[in-house]
Parts: sequence; structure tokens; C-alpha cells
Amino acid sequence: MKIDGHTRLAAVIAKPIKHSISPFIHNLAYDLTEINAVYVAWEIDREDLQQSIENIRRYDMLGANISMPYKQEVLQYLDGIDQSAQLIDSVNTIVNQNGSLIGYNTDGYGFFRSLPDFDVKDKTITVLGAGGAASAIIGQAAIEGAAKIHAFDRSLILEQTKVKIDQLASRVGQDIFLHSVEDEEALKTSIAQSALVVNATGVGMDGKSLPIPSQFVFPEHILVADLTYNPAETPFLRLAREQGLQTTNGFGMLFHQAKKAFELMTGKTMPSEEVWASLLEEIKK
Repeated sequence: MKIDGHTRLAAVIAKPIKHSISPFIHNLAYDLTEINAVYVAWEIDREDLQQSIENIRRYDMLGANISMPYKQEVLQYLDGIDQSAQLIDSVNTIVNQNGSLIGYNTDGYGFFRSLPDFDVKDKTITVLGAGGAASAIIGQAAIEGAAKIHAFDRSLILEQTKVKIDQLASRVGQDIFLHSVEDEEALKTSIAQSALVVNATGVGMDGKSLPIPSQFVFPEHILVADLTYNPAETPFLRLAREQGLQTTNGFGMLFHQAKKAFELMTGKTMPSEEVWASLLEEIKK
């Protein structure tokens, strides 16, 4: 790629972020679509966040992706947000629309696009966790017509989580049933009724921990997902696979949320097959 006086900039903003695979995805897509742009990682301290967001406008950048811990904090610095971000009060993509900074959230969209042959419409789902990623999935499930949504969180913070879940339920216009993850009977009942169960807690990133009891038995019909992609198979997914179930990790979500963000920023379609194949090779390295 030739960098010249017309090259535009895009970035992912977070702390930490040096490990991010996003620059690989976006820069490859720029090359394949002949977009004169460069995508970089900005590891930004909280006190520099407002100035960094303003720089998107100042430098006429294509936009930026936002990761933890700034997905909610950036809302106050934007000119507008779309429905996906408004519902869950969280932004992971900022698009520079002729000087106006508009926030989106592509996490939930990316997650459901990553699932193999699954349509959430009229289905019941169970989500373990109630953080930003879990909220994105819950919000998108409501948008796409899920019949019933169950969320589980730790008893220690359940009252705090209930306030957040009630606000989310009000915005999406749908009941969200909140339970304690320590309540094994509620967990068993909810998952038995569900077509999809998602671990959005981060528990299992150490390759050892489980968000549910180790003796838990899944129903035969259910699709089991974990938002973690490193390790590729968490103990949660291993438990489900050993019971003969279809499983999926967070790698597809990473790709599809990036694809949507790329298309929002550039107005072009990402060459998905080529980028996906190259991404798999890069991860193997």
C-alpha cells in the first residue's frame, strides 16, 4: 500500500490494546478494496480520551473502534448514536460522517452473524454474564425477535446488575429474566428451555475455570457459544463438545463485528472470504 498525502487514518482505541488483531483485519481489507487508509492501535489513558475522540474529527479520520474500558464513556463525546448503541448504552464503532461523529455498536450484530445456521427469532436464549458484551448480545437478540431472554450474574452483584438489566429491558421493550448464576436449579431450567447459551463472563480465559458446575449436563438440542477466542476452546466449550453438542467460540464474532465496522466507516463491502482465510492463517502463527 502506498501512503501519500491523501491517506486517511482509522484506529482502535482502548487500554490495553497492543495485542489487538483489528489492525490486521482492517488494513488487509483496505488493501483488497484499494482504500487509501491506514488502521492503527491507540492505547489511550482515560484523561486523554476526549482529546483522542476529537482527533477523529480534527484529522478527518474514517472513524475508530472503541474497546474496553471506554465503550460507555465515549458516548458523551459523540454527535449522535444509532439504535444499536442507544439500546445498550455502549459504542464500539465511531464513524466520521462529514465531521459528525456517530456511534454504533456492532458487537451483537457480529455475534449473531457468526453463529452457524442459527436464527434467534422466536427462540429463547440464556446469557451468562451481564457486562458490555452480554448487553450487546441481549440487545441484538431483542432487535432480532428473540422470544425470551434469560441472563445470569453473580449473587454478589445481582442487585447492581438488576438495575442495569431493568434499564436495558425498558429500552428494548422486552422482559429480561435475571437470575443468580449460583442458582443451579434456575440455570438448569433456563438452559433446558433455550436454543442457545452464551458464556459472556470471560470465565475460562485461563483455560481452567468454568462459569457453571463441572457436572452440568446440557440439553441435546442447544448451541453453545463462548465469547472468548483465546484459548480457542474454553472449558465451557469443551464440556459441551464432550456431550456431543455444537459449539462456537468468539473468533467469528470478532471478525463479523469488524466487518460491519469496516463497512460503516468506508461504505464498501469487505471481501469476507479473503480476509477470513488470511485471518485464520495469522492466528495460527
